[in-house]
Amino acid sequence: MKRLLRLAALPALFVALLSLAACSSSQQTTSMMAMLPGAGPPSPDPRVGLGGGLFDAEEAIWNLRMLSTSPPPEAFVGVTNSDLAFKDQYAIQGNYNGILVWDLTDPAAPELVTEYLCPASQSDVSVYENLMFVSGEGFGGRLDCGTEGVEERVSADRLRGIRIFDISDIRAPEYVANVQTCRGSHTHSVLKDPDDDENVYVYISGSAPVRPEAELPGCSGAAPDEDPETALFRIEVIQVPLANPAAAEIVSSPRIFDGLVAPPRHGQSPADIAAVEEARATGGFVVEGPTNSFVLPARYTDSLLSGIVAERGGEGPPTAADSTALRERLPAMAARWFGSDGDDEDDGPDPGPTQCHDITLYPEIGLAGGACEGYGLLLDISDPVAPRRLDAVADSNFAYWHSATFNNDGTAVLFTDEWGGGGQPKCRADDPYEWGANAIFSINGSELDFGSYYKMPAVQTSQENCVAHNGSLIPIPGRDVMVQGWYQGGISVFDWTDPANPVEIAFHDRGPVNPERMASGGSWSVYWYNGLIVNSEIARGLDVFELAPSAFVSQNEIDAANTVQLDYLNAQGQPKFVWPATFSLARAYLDQLERGEGLDRARVAATREALAGAEGASGTARSGALGALATTLDEEAGAARDASKVRMLAATVRDLM
Repeated sequence: MKRLLRLAALPALFVALLSLAACSSSQQTTSMMAMLPGAGPPSPDPRVGLGGGLFDAEEAIWNLRMLSTSPPPEAFVGVTNSDLAFKDQYAIQGNYNGILVWDLTDPAAPELVTEYLCPASQSDVSVYENLMFVSGEGFGGRLDCGTEGVEERVSADRLRGIRIFDISDIRAPEYVANVQTCRGSHTHSVLKDPDDDENVYVYISGSAPVRPEAELPGCSGAAPDEDPETALFRIEVIQVPLANPAAAEIVSSPRIFDGLVAPPRHGQSPADIAAVEEARATGGFVVEGPTNSFVLPARYTDSLLSGIVAERGGEGPPTAADSTALRERLPAMAARWFGSDGDDEDDGPDPGPTQCHDITLYPEIGLAGGACEGYGLLLDISDPVAPRRLDAVADSNFAYWHSATFNNDGTAVLFTDEWGGGGQPKCRADDPYEWGANAIFSINGSELDFGSYYKMPAVQTSQENCVAHNGSLIPIPGRDVMVQGWYQGGISVFDWTDPANPVEIAFHDRGPVNPERMASGGSWSVYWYNGLIVNSEIARGLDVFELAPSAFVSQNEIDAANTVQLDYLNAQGQPKFVWPATFSLARAYLDQLERGEGLDRARVAATREALAGAEGASGTARSGALGALATTLDEEAGAARDASKVRMLAATVRDLM
């Protein structure tokens, strides 16, 4: 059995820690800054050196307005808030203890309308019509949503898979079904196939160990050469009949990883090496891996020490003897984690990924982006039951491919690197820019071509986990703008219209949850939804923002973005934005032509005046003015520096007639 098979049993943290190598120098492209003299980010960066605290940390904000921040209810305080889904005016927030439903009708004062206690990490949520899907992967999740957990190794009470709720009344979700899977559901993706109105399909990604066959028949964690039906190296596809969701079942287990081998890795950063040396000098716990040494995070040492205390029947904090016992056990534990079994025989390259973390579905273009441990995949999902791999890319700068976001026209895709499972500080001063960052690829036919990296640029402390995480596009017409969570690096809004030159244009950040030691917190995910930017803060609750006009985004562009209205939004389901013809849309394109010098300044001014005149007119006078303006713009497009944008403007003006 090859090494990665053993790694399937590791915590995600260690799977990611293993991907380590030489790196290139840091750099951030700044072409847009150069294009807009004086419009760059504040200097010095106000995110650097913020004071810490759970609910009283210092904050820094730029080109965003915070509308509200709402702490979690009592039963959910201290428990991880996870991902978001949206339906109508509601934000549904996953939490390791269940789900919360917030009414965003008044975004300055969101109303918590539902607290549904149903523990099973990590409770990622999705919706479709009157159905809600909730992921369960943890070993303590119960079928009956009880809070007492499951202690037995094999139990008929355990839930690891997907729960299905009827949310016809979202204030009173009805638990109607579940589908159990061999590795549980760390995340999932809901696919509405354009050619199938009777079902939806749920792609299950589970990164936890395979459960015993005695608990769920058919589950096997063996290598493919030992058991061709192994639950490793595959995803699960669940078909959910909309008329009878209780009949949901697994209909296929596509092996989309066939032929992939272990990706290249790189070494440690200077900050990592310094952290190991400091831990050794101060009595910290260091794990010796096959190629590098790692500091065991406090939350793992706390858990392991508590176990040792329990073994000796003790109570209270661990003693020095308990610490010694843990140090003595670490080499054997590392051998199990990293697969050192004394077998030095060369049996070829290690196998590639056994699972995906996220699969982002974009049904309108028939593609999906799979972020799958050591690889980013481009998938054809035209057959929802049998997704097919088109291309796979690996990168020695990436430790753990976590999630994907397409641009709106489907010509580029952005992958994120959740280094260290989200528990690592990778935004320190001497951390390489490319580590824990985004990688942007152009899509050329069925191939992915690398363009650049993007990383939240502010230096963070060693007490702040900071790597790329979840976000979404903001529908600013004619541009690719995205908002993204970076755990305790806060949230960053950036423009990646040019895949080779992404540029930050807005941000919000808080100081560390605990300035003395690493503590869980920060932005799990942040999404644009119907004019609002909603942030799931792991420890602090729910934040709501809106874009503020700036040198990078005009009020007209914000107004045009807000004409896009969604009925629902899922984290791993990407809708195609379509903008209705409005005067705001026309002015947004005109603002972009002025900012990018795509049209002569005098013509920009004249067009702006003509648009205002047409908007103030009515009937045939308006139609006539708009028709004349559209004709003029079409005639001028060929000579303009940005001909395509001028034609987009002309088409919008014509649609206003």
